[in-house]
Amino acid sequence: MVYTLIRALAQFTLRVLCRLQVAGREHVPERGALILAANHVSNVDPVVVACAIRRKLHFMAKAELFRNPAFGWFLRQLQAFPVSRGQVSPSTLRRSLALLQEGHALVVFPEGTRGDGANLQRAIGGAGMLAVRSGCPVVPMYHEGTAEVLPRGGRFPRPAAVRVWIGPPIVFRREVAERPEPYEALSQQIMEAIAGLRARAKPPRVAGARSESPSP
Repeated sequence: MVYTLIRALAQFTLRVLCRLQVAGREHVPERGALILAANHVSNVDPVVVACAIRRKLHFMAKAELFRNPAFGWFLRQLQAFPVSRGQVSPSTLRRSLALLQEGHALVVFPEGTRGDGANLQRAIGGAGMLAVRSGCPVVPMYHEGTAEVLPRGGRFPRPAAVRVWIGPPIVFRREVAERPEPYEALSQQIMEAIAGLRARAKPPRVAGARSESPSP
């Protein structure tokens, strides 16, 4: 109930103040286990991701946010669970895999931490590990504008255009899981798919060229 209400309010706010536009929703399976992998530049990114997708999503959030009992309760109502920053602990892995085994959709940020918005960062191994161990599809997403809505160090959101591109699912074949390939390399493949969406959003500047604009 809390999740549905907050998302409805956030969607209305993003459409009015940020002119939220999304392309590629058809790539998101309507049911079944799913990992949604997005770039990360702002603390408002989880809100944008949740509003761009019609399905209910589960999120990882840094453990420090749960120190306040009231705010921790609120985050849990929004389908978030605590994780230690910079590492995938056994408890985090178990919780994530359990959610996927139950057929839920889980959001991951392969970069692991917020970037500067100008360039994508290299991925850490968590996303690749979850993709291989769960065997479920990974849907890449690229968004832009959230760094302007809530820049690093900012305390209050401000109006700015937000656009989202969603790509087709990636499925790692079973033989990939059996190779001694570092999880970071698999996560980087996911980041390359996100970079491909970014290239569609920001094509090379040539005379008469236009970037693909998402639909409202």
